[in-house]
This record gives sequence, structure tokens and C-alpha cells, in this order.
Amino acid sequence: MDVSKSNKSGYINLPYSEQNKITFVIVLNKRKMKSLLLTLILSATMAGGIYDFKVAGLDGKEIDFSKFKGKKIMIVNTASKCGLTPQYEGLEELYEKYKDKLVIVGFPANNFAGQEPLDNSEIKEFCKKNYGVTFPMAEKISVKGDDTHALYTWLKAQAKEKGFADPVTWNFGKFLVNEKGELIATFSPKTVPMSEEILKWLN
Repeated sequence: MDVSKSNKSGYINLPYSEQNKITFVIVLNKRKMKSLLLTLILSATMAGGIYDFKVAGLDGKEIDFSKFKGKKIMIVNTASKCGLTPQYEGLEELYEKYKDKLVIVGFPANNFAGQEPLDNSEIKEFCKKNYGVTFPMAEKISVKGDDTHALYTWLKAQAKEKGFADPVTWNFGKFLVNEKGELIATFSPKTVPMSEEILKWLN
């Protein structure tokens, strides 16, 4: 490129092809900056920790995770039409036995084979009528895919960072967070709530 010639205004006259290259680089850099900015925003949000999350509950009240400081928290994606649905009974038993040191929060989700077709009011009635659920239940969310809820995005990122298996391979995958808000274990959907694998973290 010959930059020795300039016009009367003092600007360098560039060939059209060179102008296109410069424009492309500027646009590309803007896109990179935008992507970097979004990444930084997401990182800052996720870095806040589990106690920054608040979600709507099935009972119409807000579930504020900051209120669970000092207790372990088990987070479970649930479904009412799944072969594992009877785990509600075990989850309630676990909650009743260890509620002084453990909070369980259920998240209904329809991500697997359409096994949570009910709406929020129907899920609330189902859980109360069939399993006497008293632990906090959030409103229906998505736990995988492009519309994954922010809490589950955070949990999965934490699991990956710590080398834990992602338990959200089906309904009733379980995350366990300690009293300081740190993810300490994950459990597969088939791990029943009252199993020794889970109880060893509570006894």
C-alpha cells in the first residue's frame, strides 16, 4: 500500500480494497469488545454466589437464598410425571429429619420428555396432595438449553470448575451447597434422597 500521497486536506488516499480491510478490522474489533463485555458482565453476575439469587416460589412468596446462610442447601430439578417422581417422598423425609441444618429447594422443569406438563398451581396441588411436600418449591423454570435459569447456569459452572459431574441429565438431579454457599457435591437423578451417599454429608 502506497501511503506517500495525500489529498489537499492532508488525509491519505487509500485504495478502495484497503479501506474495506480497515473497516472490516474495526467492525471485527467492535464485535470482540462486545463479546468480551458480555462475558465480563456474566462473570460478575455469577461471581456473586448463590446468596445473590432470589426466585419466585409456588406459594407466591419469594425464595431468597441469602436467608439460607449457615445451612446446607440441596437444589433439585423435579417433575410430576417421571418414573423418579416418588423421590418427592424421600426428599420430604430428608428435609423433615435434617431441617435444622438443611434446606431443600425444588425446581419443577419440563426439560425431559415433557414430564412436567403441569402449571405452577397444579404442581403445588400435586406436591401437597400426593407427597405432603413442605420444603420450598420454586415456580417452573428451564434447567437446560438456551433458556436455562441463571441459578442453574451458576450451579453447572461451579460443578464444571470443581470437576463434579453435571447431575442435570434427567429429572431429580441434585446439587449440594455447604453452609458457606459453596458447591460441595452433585448427585445423579437415580441417587435416592435417603441414600448413604447423601446422608454422609449431613451426619
